[in-house]
Amino acid sequence: MKKLLFLVLLAFVLSSCSGIKDAVTNAERLQWKLGSVTGMSVAGINIAKISGFNNISPLDILKITNVFSTGKLPANFTLNLLAKNPEGSGGSPNSSDAIRALNWRLLIDNVETITGDINSPITIPGVGQTATIPLNMSVDLLQFFNNQGLQNLVGLALGIGGANGSPARLSLKIKPTVDTFLGPFTYPGEITVIDREFRGRN
Repeated sequence: MKKLLFLVLLAFVLSSCSGIKDAVTNAERLQWKLGSVTGMSVAGINIAKISGFNNISPLDILKITNVFSTGKLPANFTLNLLAKNPEGSGGSPNSSDAIRALNWRLLIDNVETITGDINSPITIPGVGQTATIPLNMSVDLLQFFNNQGLQNLVGLALGIGGANGSPARLSLKIKPTVDTFLGPFTYPGEITVIDREFRGRN
């Protein structure tokens, strides 16, 4: 009976270790890319469906101007980070939550702005799959671009998340932490994530 119990326990441990190994392998294979920007607002005014500064209503311009006069111009949006586990040898078809945390730095026009982190498990897609990780951003544009006027700053926000906007002016520096046999491990260095292509650790 003891021998049977030992064999069952051993099989369970080996199975668990194999699962962790597969999850870590998937994490190492991941390639990252910036996806869409949604929900863009400036000074509390939703501009996600607006194509240009002149298309903003006079009342909303007045509200934005009033906030700007206080020395602030907050922009809020969601940046969708894409994590792709490419086709090819290695890895597992099974998704997992082996990424324990993700630190990030946001750059706008190559200017470093805010930083943040995700301290809850992130799903790693299996081979051939892509996962979307929404990151909620809140940036005071005037703090980082105080040499520009109101119209230019609103134009910057529109260029990122307006009706004709794109994440091309954004980049992320990310540093994932994964679970391993020996505990959490944070990869050295950072991965620069852009919208034009998927990029991995190498």
